[in-house]
Amino acid sequence: MLFVILAVKISIVITFLLYASLCDYETREVSNTVWLFFAPSAFTLTAIELLLYGNPPKLLLYGLCFGLTATFAIILFYTGGFGGADAKALMCLALAIPFYPKELFLPLSGTPSPISQIFFPLTVFSNAVLLAAATAIYLLFYNIVWRWRTGKRLFEGYEEVSFGKKILVLVTGYKISIDKLRSKWHIYPMEDLEENTLKRTLLVMPKDEAREAIVQRLAKAVEEGKIEDHVWATPGLPMLIFITAGLILALILDNIIWVCIHFLLG
Repeated sequence: MLFVILAVKISIVITFLLYASLCDYETREVSNTVWLFFAPSAFTLTAIELLLYGNPPKLLLYGLCFGLTATFAIILFYTGGFGGADAKALMCLALAIPFYPKELFLPLSGTPSPISQIFFPLTVFSNAVLLAAATAIYLLFYNIVWRWRTGKRLFEGYEEVSFGKKILVLVTGYKISIDKLRSKWHIYPMEDLEENTLKRTLLVMPKDEAREAIVQRLAKAVEEGKIEDHVWATPGLPMLIFITAGLILALILDNIIWVCIHFLLG
């Protein structure tokens, strides 16, 4: 019976996350209806599992895991590190799979890491961040090739900007024409300018609510020939895709950081 409950839970989690990832990819929005169905079903199945096969300490750990995950997700959301759907997905995951389901199968690495055994959502988050960070390598390579192919300077007009800030922009954004920036709503400008002085600033963490106003200012400056056509921008990464991939990796390989450390230490 426990095997069946765990199998059903994992199937439900993957199904909901795959659907949410598709919505995130196509529209960068996920309806709250998804979480309204996901959360109760996840909690119900986990409650049944723990009541039938758990013990008081495990019930306490379940509450602790969800509480810490929810707090962590909310902090990430309000600091701009997470979207609302990403935070809800992480909380639903904590309701559904708070601990690695070792009664169903084991990761290829062998015994699940201590983190996965008591705080599985953290393993999923860690894997998701690593996968998302891998896009930085692609963007850095893309920017180097763009510089070589076009012969244009990457930071024209930003000579006084710190080296560290330039590195952050290089691994999180790329140059795009103003027409493409206007047409692709899920891409956000990483620079802004004051209309009167034309003073330009790099935006390491662009905000969704300011997008249209910034794009209009940049487009006007380009049309008037005051700045070049290509500006810095960043794609709104569909983080739910990385969370879903992070979950699958966690089930198959466990916590990637833990596996690497364990391998290096022998």
